[in-house]
Amino acid sequence: MTKSEARSQRRKEAVEAIILRQEPAYLVARIYNIPYRTLFDWLSRYRSGGWDALKEGHRKGRKRKLSAEDMKWVYDAVTMGSPLNYQFEFCLWTLNILREMLFRERGIRLSKASVSRLLKHLGLSPQRPIYKSYKQDPRKIEPYINQTFPDITRQAKELNAQIYFVDEASVRSDSHRGLTWGKRGETPVIKDSGGRFGLSVISGVTPRGDMRFRFIEGRMNSNRFIQFLKQLRGDTGKSIIVIVDNARYHHSKETQNFIRAQESSEKGKIIMAFLPPYSPELNPDEQVWNHAKARLSKLPIASKDAMKNALIRILRSIQKNKSLVKSFFRMKDTRYIGEILA
Repeated sequence: MTKSEARSQRRKEAVEAIILRQEPAYLVARIYNIPYRTLFDWLSRYRSGGWDALKEGHRKGRKRKLSAEDMKWVYDAVTMGSPLNYQFEFCLWTLNILREMLFRERGIRLSKASVSRLLKHLGLSPQRPIYKSYKQDPRKIEPYINQTFPDITRQAKELNAQIYFVDEASVRSDSHRGLTWGKRGETPVIKDSGGRFGLSVISGVTPRGDMRFRFIEGRMNSNRFIQFLKQLRGDTGKSIIVIVDNARYHHSKETQNFIRAQESSEKGKIIMAFLPPYSPELNPDEQVWNHAKARLSKLPIASKDAMKNALIRILRSIQKNKSLVKSFFRMKDTRYIGEILA
């Protein structure tokens, strides 16, 4: 291979890494040891003339509608901010918002199809976002990760206790979100029958891949939460430390009195610890419900009994799959657990 061919191949590999494998631009630039702007110049060439445009000595064809600087600007805007940063009142990136923003900020007019191709050329894809409460206080997350949770792990070792992350969920018949068939060009209208039904469930997971769950009849309250704590301790056969969010019944007088009474229990202690307020992403048990609801939404559910039976099957299959449960502890926001336990 000649030096010219090697340089052309290098350009192609870098562009493939972004477009086909959707690797982050900063990482590709670092791996191939090229300036950030150079990488976007190669992407701009590809967008204008395809793979041939990356070859050494390729003659310039039609004028590029988006320069390397334009493409870098779009990439940075989408990956580092939201439409709110550009005086839009909507927080999600849509093709129409990007079209408007490109014209407003860069003077570039593109069709929706062109914007869609542009985003794909930048290695971007439509994804379901993770929502974080505006009430979340980042200053409370760092002390939890660096002090509170390490203290919990030390206490667990001293007591030979098992750590459980616990979460409750409400699963409703009208919460399914997906696609439905209809006439081309006419958006289907789904009429609410008023016959909604739902289920309340609570579950707990451990870093070693254990999972327990319990259906709740009626609304969750202190007494039902306490019954689940007893079930967890009974199933574990020793002391447990339960990490939960800040729901009212977790802090209630009934629950706290029960916890204090367990300090000298012969069955084993039950100790409670709390996540930072409005921080469900720090709880790996949250992924149990994301996983279960995603699977449930693909099933034909006609009654409450059918929903419960389907959900039982799904939860039991998760329960049996320890590697899946362990993967919930390797998410971006739950990775801290394994790092501290290691």
